[in-house]
Formats: sequence, structure tokens, C-alpha cells
Amino acid sequence: MSSNRTDALSHNDSELAQAMMASAAASRRVELNAENAATGLGRLAVTLVNLLHELLERQAIRRMENGTLTDPEIERLGDCLMKQSEAIDTLCIAFGIGREDLNLDLGPLGKLI
Repeated sequence: MSSNRTDALSHNDSELAQAMMASAAASRRVELNAENAATGLGRLAVTLVNLLHELLERQAIRRMENGTLTDPEIERLGDCLMKQSEAIDTLCIAFGIGREDLNLDLGPLGKLI
């Protein structure tokens, strides 16, 4: 083969490889629009609020088991956690997601909650 023909083949192979990579990248793209972005952001926000709620709930249980809360504090804490849970349910309905959707899968680390 002549040098020019070899160069042309190499150039064509390079263009083909670039086209394949561009096609693969395009197939990984997510279709974004304002509604998808708002729903995704809302879901993330509700997930973070739910995570904080779960952490507060676990802390409250630990403090109750250790006896560091008075009966009135336990009552107020229970009311507060119940209202938080209801607010999270309201947000889930608003964004069309279920409580089970709030538990993120972290791959090899397992579930978030």
C-alpha cells in the first residue's frame, strides 16, 4: 500500500472512532426539560429532608433509651417528628414520588437509609 492510501485509511478509522464515541455519548445523554429538572431537584430535596428526619429520629430513640430526655421533651419530640413525617408525605405527593423512592442506592455501599 502506498503511504497516501495508508494515511487515508488511518484518517477514516480515526473519523469512524470519533463518530462512534460521539454516538455513544449522545445515547448516554438525558433528555432535560424544565419539568424533569424541577422534579429531579424536588426529589433530591425531599430525599435530603427525609435523610435528616431519619437521623433525628434515630438520635431521639438513642436519647430516650439513655434516659436523657424528660417525659415532656419526649412528647414534644414525638409530635415534632410526626409533623415532619406528615410534611415529607405531603412533599412526596406533590412531586409524585413514594417514600420507597427516597432511599438512594449507593451501589457497593448499599442503600442510603
